[in-house]
Amino acid sequence: MTITAAMVKELREKTGAGMMDCKAALTENNGDMEAAIDWLRTKGLAKAAKKAGRVAAEGLVGVAAEGTKAAVVELNSETDFVARNDAFQALVSGTAKAALSVGGDVEALGNATFPGSSKSVSDSIKDAIATIGENMSLRRAAVLSVSSGVVATYVHSAIADNLGKIGVLVALESEGDAGELAAFGRKVAMHVAATNPLSLSVEDLDPEVVERERQIFAEQARESGKPENIIEKMVEGRLRKFYEEVTLVKQAFVIDPDKTVEQAVEACGKELGKPVKLVGFVRYALGEGIEKEETDFAAEVAAAVGN
Repeated sequence: MTITAAMVKELREKTGAGMMDCKAALTENNGDMEAAIDWLRTKGLAKAAKKAGRVAAEGLVGVAAEGTKAAVVELNSETDFVARNDAFQALVSGTAKAALSVGGDVEALGNATFPGSSKSVSDSIKDAIATIGENMSLRRAAVLSVSSGVVATYVHSAIADNLGKIGVLVALESEGDAGELAAFGRKVAMHVAATNPLSLSVEDLDPEVVERERQIFAEQARESGKPENIIEKMVEGRLRKFYEEVTLVKQAFVIDPDKTVEQAVEACGKELGKPVKLVGFVRYALGEGIEKEETDFAAEVAAAVGN
């Protein structure tokens, strides 16, 4: 049977094995796709890929900082247990450090050289999958930098240095003392971890989100039976309250609730004798937005013991 390039490509996508291995597997099995997959698994060449269908929603968020730049990455695994594995922790730390050089594009980061290795980040993850025995994936990455100032970092629920369940970056521009600025930036990062703002400022809010809230507030106000001109004022008042709740600069600063974050930044600038500008933030919470598989643990245990 003729083995086509399309067949080789399909087998490679299903198993992650090399092109030549896929061609050999199809040749050995007369083009039978399922038999070729089993052949590769028998040879140990599809060990990593055969786990690719499993949901990876655990893992770690890692941060790394250097100079006026910092990175945050999320690397997922199937179980929380793996997050306590030293090799996995080293993998996340190295990936975060690699992001400092290449930025937040996941594909570019996957192709980047893993620190202290001749392999790429993607290949290092594949090696870890084969060694540890769980599906893993590099889900996302982000990098913030400033021309002068600091990008402060904070990790919540840390299980090792710069590794945990929530990772935050906060970028502050200033000519003020870097040490004091970093200490303040860490407080703002802790605030972000706690409050999970939708955006930096009102101007940065997604217009669709604002319009949806406006419509909801308008419907609620109309139920009161008030005239339209009063309803409009009620809606604007509720929107202002909404902005105070979801935009970072308008939120009450958790470290000092008598001030907004915006006011706290201004006060920091006065203490340093140099203006301070909050220019950006990133907050990654492990597994957010990933739909986890529902499993019947009792049934799994019963199946395992043959009942």
